[in-house]
Order: sequence, then structure tokens, then C-alpha cells
Amino acid sequence: MFKRLFGSQNDKKENSSEEFFTPQEIVEELDKYVVGQQEAKKAVAIALRNRWRRQKLPEDMREEVVPKNIIMIGPTGVGKTEIARRLAKLVKAPFIKVEATKFTEVGYVGRDVESIIRDLVEISVNMVKEEKISEVEERARELAYERLAEIMVPEPQSQQSIQSLFDVFLPSQKPQGSGEIESSRVRDERNRIKKLLKEGKLDDETVEIPVTVEGPKINVIGLGGDMANLQDMLSSILPKPKKLRKMKVKEALKYLTQEEAQKLIDMDEVIKEAIDRAENQGIIFIDEIDKVAARGGGRGPDVSREGVQRDLLPIVEGCKVSTKYGLVRTDHMLFIAAGAFHIAKPSDLLPELQGRFPIRVELKPLTKEDFVRILTEPKNALTKQYKALLETEGVEIEFTPDGIEEIARIAEEANTKAENIGARRLHTVLERLLEDISFRAPELKGQRIVINREFVREKLQNIIQDEDLTKYIL
Repeated sequence: MFKRLFGSQNDKKENSSEEFFTPQEIVEELDKYVVGQQEAKKAVAIALRNRWRRQKLPEDMREEVVPKNIIMIGPTGVGKTEIARRLAKLVKAPFIKVEATKFTEVGYVGRDVESIIRDLVEISVNMVKEEKISEVEERARELAYERLAEIMVPEPQSQQSIQSLFDVFLPSQKPQGSGEIESSRVRDERNRIKKLLKEGKLDDETVEIPVTVEGPKINVIGLGGDMANLQDMLSSILPKPKKLRKMKVKEALKYLTQEEAQKLIDMDEVIKEAIDRAENQGIIFIDEIDKVAARGGGRGPDVSREGVQRDLLPIVEGCKVSTKYGLVRTDHMLFIAAGAFHIAKPSDLLPELQGRFPIRVELKPLTKEDFVRILTEPKNALTKQYKALLETEGVEIEFTPDGIEEIARIAEEANTKAENIGARRLHTVLERLLEDISFRAPELKGQRIVINREFVREKLQNIIQDEDLTKYIL
């Protein structure tokens, strides 16, 4: 269980179900994608390690240990969401990111906060289902070969009719001889087809197979809470019709493999494991929590904001939420809240809600040096992305150290003069910088372009100097 839930993508971690990332290793993994913010990384690493420690405790003690939820405070674009997302990927845990402003108090038009848990469980079910399907994929492919061979070499129609009649009415008088010869020929031909299918020699042939089509949608309007899943329940009762569809053999094999894999897995087991994983490993990232902090005198929109906080409170504290898969407990889910808190303060949140987020970390604004590191160090650095994109057109671009430094300086200056949007500024700066090259890439095939300080200044300096333009372009 722990091998799957807590296993790393690193082979040495997969060797033992008892091993799990140490806090230092978690931080090292996060360092590959997020620059700086060591305090926040340390906090989430400890929270994750505590989950593993909790599983080692006796059952009575295990129930008493609740997650230490985290609230991240810092401007936009400094890595709050990325830290949480990478954390979930690291341990293959169900993860959902929601914005607090998208929810309304129960009784108002809009989404209620319990839908967060329903969505998380759905993600968990899909995650476990994919894992189970990958385990039976080889067997499912074999069955798909057999099914496709049967479709391509059907039983002779007259023989089918005669044999079915004898099977039903006179099984003891079933004729021997010719039927066996016919069946033998069909088997031989199907085996020959299966061999060709496995060798890929029929991939480009066209075949007609029965496919399941979605039945009529049943829309249930105006229902929330426990009745929110009624649409799914009613839709599942109706039989799903099938129709013949022509497709390439390669595509047909893929479809039939998925269909056979669905039959091989036990959905009751999938749901049971998915609920357990959501309850004990789920991570919920609530962004823009500062936007629902009440600041007024209890009238107007402040009432609704406070209502959302009050609805969030029982979920964060621990309660049971009704989903289409059954009741799901939230007691041991990890909640990570985040907000810029430019106007509101963490103390503007309801005291009860504040108490449910005992760990607070402040993320620092990004500097020019941080931007340089962001452009070069991470595995998914923007410079590497743009270089790879243009290579598909046969254009080679090279970012020199002084060119990267100049891009970082301009991004920092743009953030200072206009709204500070953190590392997201690098996207707009680079897009503007490489706009002409991207547009003319087909004509520039085979060329090598050096992005140095002079190139960057030539393209962007005039825009930076014009503060009005900066607000709209960068």
C-alpha cells in the first residue's frame, strides 16, 4: 500500500515499501522545479513526512493525529501553487486546486464548498482506475486481439443458426462432422489474423466495430448537496446503446483494449481504495483565501465571504461529505491555503478557521537573481521550453548569460513599475522578446540566433522606458 501511495518515481525508492522521502529529499525534489522559498518547502516537507509517520502509529493513536494545515502568504507568481502541485505529484496523491472566490454560501446561487471533496474523490477514483488498468493492460490487449479477430473472421451465418438451434432444442442430436470442419477453419483463420495483428501488419486496414455511445443526458436543475449526484445515478440506470463505427485497426485495438481492461478491473475495489487514498492522502489547495476574508461591518458582500468561511470550517475541521461513491471523511486530508493578503490580513479570517491552519509561511517576492535562476535551473525552465519549441521548426536559439540577466532585469523592472505578478512576468517578457522569431520561424529554418544583452535591449528597452506601454504589454 505505502509503496504505491508514497512511492517515488525514483527506482531506489520503489524497492522498499517501508522507505519514504525524508524532508530533505522532498525539498531537493521541489528545488528542481521551484526556485527559492525554502521556508515554504520545509513546511510542506514536514507535513508530508508526518503523514508517513502517522501511518506507523497504533490505530487508536493514528486517529488522534490530524494534519497540520498550512497557509502560504505571498504575492502572486512566487511559487505557492507550484509547490503544492509538485508535492502531490511527488507522492502520487489526489490533488485539487480551487479558488475560494468561486464558492458561495449554502443557499446562494453558485458552487457549495462540499463539491471540493466530491471533485477530489473523482480525481482519486480516476487515478486508482488508471493504475489498475495499467496492471491488466497486457491481458486486456490479448483479449482485444481475440475480439478483433472474431469481428474480422465471423462464424458462417448459416452454421451459427443451425448450431444455435441444436444447442437450444436438441443438444443430444447435434450433428458432427461438417460443423467441426467449419469451426476448425474459422479458428485457423482467426489465429492467422491474430498473428498479423500482433505484428502490426494490419494497422492501416479499416475495420467496423461496435462502440458504446452515450445515452441521453438527464439534467437535474437546481439541486445541490446530497441530490447533486442524482444526474449521475439516473444516467447510469439507462442502458448505453452501441453502434457500428469504422476505424483503423490500430485505433480499434486501442479502443477494445480499454474496453476489455474495464471489464477486468473490480470497480468496487477501485472505489474502496480511491476513497481511502482521498481520505488519507488527499491534498486540497485553496487559493485566494484572502479574498473571502471579511473586512467590513457585516453587510453586503462581506456577509457572503464570511458564509464561505463558515462553510469551509467543518470540512477543514473534519466531517463526512456525501458523494456518489458514499460518505467520505475529511479528517485527515491536508489543506494548503494561499493568498497575497495585500488588503486583508490573515487575522481577518474567522478565528476558528485561522486555528485550523496552524502553520504559516511567508513567501518572499522574487528578485532579479531569482529570475535568473528560474530561467536556467528548473527542469521546465522557460528558456528550455522556447528552445525546444523553435527546434521543431529547425531554428536554433541560444540564450547567453548576459542575455538571461537582461531578461531578468527587465522582468524585475516591469514588476516594479506595473503590477507585481512574480515569475509570470517572465512569460510575457519572453513572449514579447521572441515574437518575431516565432512568427518568422518557417523562413528562418536552419539558422542559429543568439539572444544576448544587445538583442534583448533592442527588442524591449523602448517598451520598458514607456511606463504606460509597460502596463499593457509587459
